[in-house]
Amino acid sequence: MKSSYFLTDWLENHWATPAFGGGLLAVLAVCFFGAATNTMAGWLYALSGVIVALLAWGAILPARSLSQLSVTRLPIASVSAGDDLTLEMSVHNPSRVAKTLLQLWDLTPHVLGKPQQTSIEFILPQGDYRWTYYLSTQRRGIYRWQDVQLRTGSPLGLFWCRRTQTVAAKAIVYPQVLPLTQCPLVDTLGQEDTNTVHSDRRYQAAAEGVTKTLRPYRHGDPTRLIHWRTSARFEEFKVRELEIITGGEEVIICLDSASAWDEDNFERAAIAAASLYFYASHCQHNVKLWTAGTGLIHGSRTVLETLAAVEAQEDSIPIALPSVPLIWLTQNVATLERLPEGSRWVSFVSKTGDAVYPLSTQRFRGLVIDSDQPLPPQLQRPLR
Repeated sequence: MKSSYFLTDWLENHWATPAFGGGLLAVLAVCFFGAATNTMAGWLYALSGVIVALLAWGAILPARSLSQLSVTRLPIASVSAGDDLTLEMSVHNPSRVAKTLLQLWDLTPHVLGKPQQTSIEFILPQGDYRWTYYLSTQRRGIYRWQDVQLRTGSPLGLFWCRRTQTVAAKAIVYPQVLPLTQCPLVDTLGQEDTNTVHSDRRYQAAAEGVTKTLRPYRHGDPTRLIHWRTSARFEEFKVRELEIITGGEEVIICLDSASAWDEDNFERAAIAAASLYFYASHCQHNVKLWTAGTGLIHGSRTVLETLAAVEAQEDSIPIALPSVPLIWLTQNVATLERLPEGSRWVSFVSKTGDAVYPLSTQRFRGLVIDSDQPLPPQLQRPLR
């Protein structure tokens, strides 16, 4: 059965396979030829010859029709996991004859779902057919594929013919970025070394000092920022606009991609790394990402593409860890011993009691992520 299927598939891709009508005509041609041999009737020979010619013409025309078509693909916009990829393809007919009754298949990777198919009723001479479809995504990654197939039995419907064209595709699915409202991992980083670095969030909470200018009151402004003496003089509320002073402190988020990981834990770690990066960036920190395969990188798009492509147990480049306090994401608790002073750690385990933490890591503070619990509240809870 399998050998018959592969033979049929090979014939359809390289030549043509008979449809039901074509097979029926072939049987009739053989019967008429046999009858003509027995009776020596010339009209039976002529009839079988006409059927054979019709079959030959029906096998040649579909292949010739497909050979004139070309398929192009528009660039695929990157999305985050959980969003839909938008894929657009165009089939161009450069001939002066309309093409009818076609099937177009996009052979997408199985991790993105089944191959996608559409039916094309009509393509005008020297015209184009535009096909847009959507693929749901569940996990981050960089997906590549290149084969599309055109199939037709037109114009006679006696034979099926399928041809494969190479149309390279690259789809980047970023890890999810969780909307964190607070994150002690980032907010407390480096507090052991200095308490003199202030962020703009602390100044926004101040009630006096560091005033840059006064401006009219806007809905939603804290009442503690109202400058009452000036407001009384101008007979309208005036609000102090505070000077935003940022220390430009460096935050380095490190994903221990050289170690062995549980697959689900590694996916959660990639999501956590992306979320921490954008939270620190939103807080106006000088934030960078470190992985074993890339070293230090920065820039939103570069970081997202790196996290989309990163895999556990990847080859490490010969670059040492930064010597400044960092945030270390790992499943291998033994790696916590080599962290710089003032660092933070995030350990991904199935249960909080599964790992024994080295005594030397007591000088650090961190989080234990339970794989059975939602990730966002765990990243926002106080450090242990």
